[in-house]
Parts: sequence; C-alpha cells; structure tokens
Amino acid sequence: MTVRTMVEAINHTLAREMARDERIIVFGEDVGANGGVFRATDGLIDRFGPDRVVDTPLAEALILGTAVGLAASGMVPVPEIQFLGFSYQAFHQLAGQIARLRYRSNGRFDAPITMRAPFGGGVRTPELHSEALEGQLANIPGLKVVMPASAHDAAGLLTSAIRDPDPVLFLEPLRGYRSLRDDLPDDADVIEPLGRAKLVREGTDLVIVAWSYQVEVARKAAEALAEEGASVAVLDLRSMVPLDIDALAAVVSRCGRVVVAEEAPMTAGFGGEVVATIVEECFYDLEAPPVRVSGYDVPFPMAQLEDRDVPSVARLAAGCRRALEVAP
Repeated sequence: MTVRTMVEAINHTLAREMARDERIIVFGEDVGANGGVFRATDGLIDRFGPDRVVDTPLAEALILGTAVGLAASGMVPVPEIQFLGFSYQAFHQLAGQIARLRYRSNGRFDAPITMRAPFGGGVRTPELHSEALEGQLANIPGLKVVMPASAHDAAGLLTSAIRDPDPVLFLEPLRGYRSLRDDLPDDADVIEPLGRAKLVREGTDLVIVAWSYQVEVARKAAEALAEEGASVAVLDLRSMVPLDIDALAAVVSRCGRVVVAEEAPMTAGFGGEVVATIVEECFYDLEAPPVRVSGYDVPFPMAQLEDRDVPSVARLAAGCRRALEVAP
C-alpha cells in the first residue's frame, strides 16, 4: 500500500489501465511531454510512447471530435479537457456526437470515452477554469457524470469509467488534487461501481448531500455542528448520472432533514434535481423543507472573491442550522 494524493491516484490508475488494455489512448493539451498542467499524466508518454499519449492543439472541439472517431474505430479514448470551463468550446461534439453515438448508429458503435476535466474553486484560477458545469452536463441524455471526492474513489471510479462501454465525464476537484489522500494498493485494481452513493458520515438529525470537494466541506461542517449537539450525516453522491436514488431516499427518510451542497450557481443547478428527487421519493418523511447551499447566480469570480462564492464550512453549517431550527 502507498499513500497517494488524488492526482497521484489518477496517474497510477491511468498507467494501470493503459498497461491492461493497449486500445486505451490518452490525449489532450500538454498531457504528453509536460505531463499535464497538474501532472495527472506525468510519465505516461515515457512508458507508453507518443502514439498512445498525444499532445493536441488548443482546440477542445478537435479533442472530443477525435474521441468520437477513435471510439468508432475500436479504440478506448481517454481525452483530457484541461479545465472543465473549456468544454463550452466542444459542447457540439459532447452533446451532438459523443452522447448519441450508439443511438444514432442503432447500436453499431459503442462510445467507451472517458473525458477527464478538473474544475472547482479555491485555487485562484483565471476565468473559465473553475466553473462547475455538472448540472448542464447531466441534462445531456447518453452521458454518465462522475465526480469523486477522495483519492480512493478517484482511482476506483476512474477504473470503472474507462472500462464502461458508455461515455463518462470524469470531473476532478482542483482543491482535492493534492489535499486529499488515501492508502491505495500498488499492485491491485481499485474498483468502485458507477451509480452508487457513499455514506461517509453517520447521523440522525440531518443529512448533507454533496459531491466532489463539497463532501470535504460537508465533513467539516458536520464536525462543527456535532460540537453544538447535532448529529449530521454526509452522503457523497459520487455519480450525478446515474443517480443512486435508493441511497438518497434512504438517508433522507431516516434523518428527515436535508441540506444539498454544490459549487455551481443555484438556478437550474444539479442541487435542484436532487431536491426534486427527494420530494418525489420521501415527501412524507421530511420534517423541514430541503435547504440548498450553492454558488451564486453570477459568473465565477476572480481571486479573493472566490471565498464569497464557493460554499464554505461556515455557510454550509449556517444552512444546516436553518434546517434544524424548523419545527417538525
């Protein structure tokens, strides 16, 4: 076993999967000679060569369009979009080609494409680098959307994503690349199934539903509330699509109160989908209206203003107190 950060876990998993299946090809901006801007692909070009680890031009539509052709030709593409906000330049390939390749070919072609992209606030990036777009992406039929919140799950979910015959968007939290770490095996696969949430903290009074780095924020908020006498559970969705409705309904029904945490703007964010699902599945078990804690409905801000936009431990804890104060 070796303690690995999230970015090291991703790198190790990519190397293991490429060694396992020679059809896998990694490509994107700076992934080869530079090893990726965050070193997620560091060393892969030395091990597997420039035919399987390919540096591309700064052209996101080209990157994802190439993935469609490779998949239709029997390859297993793992393209990287350097930052998730850059995917706006390739939505026509993502929604119009990748998501419907099997549908429009009447099952002739699979689309085993895993698109990796980092995102998220807290690291002072320039414009179009930190945007959380999972709500927009989850609205595209045919795509799976996966968002790990730990180094272990980054390894396990990435393994499952690469082996999946469907296109998977694998979204990685920038703040978690080097701050989140786990013990991981050196010579064994880590596999976590897609579409299953994980209860990362038990509790009985309220549950925080979160994903990606907001799971870590939720843990800290739950610890702070425990000092005030509240028992707060934390559910990590891990997958937006497919959504683990059974796990979500079970923990909300047990606790009766729920707060949903996300970095994206509130309006039409995926948190609204989670709340709608909760109301449909366990309305009569709710003891208070669901509360959403999210980013604001503004373009993602620059520099120090990030701290006001991205949900913090204090803001999330305050949202939990609002839910706890409502009389049943």
